[in-house]
Amino acid sequence: MGYLATLGNFLTWFPILAALLAGFGAIYLQLTPWRELRLIRAGNAAAAISFGGALIGYALVLASVTAHAISRGDLVVWSVVGLVVQVAAFLVARLVYGAALRARMEEGCLGAGVFLAAVSLSAGVLNAASMIYEGP
Repeated sequence: MGYLATLGNFLTWFPILAALLAGFGAIYLQLTPWRELRLIRAGNAAAAISFGGALIGYALVLASVTAHAISRGDLVVWSVVGLVVQVAAFLVARLVYGAALRARMEEGCLGAGVFLAAVSLSAGVLNAASMIYEGP
């Protein structure tokens, strides 16, 4: 039974985390001014890299929050804080890249996709590192 001792925790936390990640993905898809999933289905590598980076960046946040959360409520609150930071990072990246970002993503410009992925991953790592509970 030793190997399965934490199965209950997994069965409790994993669905919550999966729902949070799916929610983030849905919000991200609504934020992008291009049709991310349509572009990915059409083979647009820039869109796939950008969206993949965003998901991994937020998953890093969720991993850190889960490791340090003291309750399910704590996990949800800090996951939402992390989501806001990830969305802000995307919006800043759009400003930095400029007005051509939409066209470049729709054209499949790998530079644009990698840039957005790098911003998302960097924000995710910093976000995750700063969400550490050290206790009383």
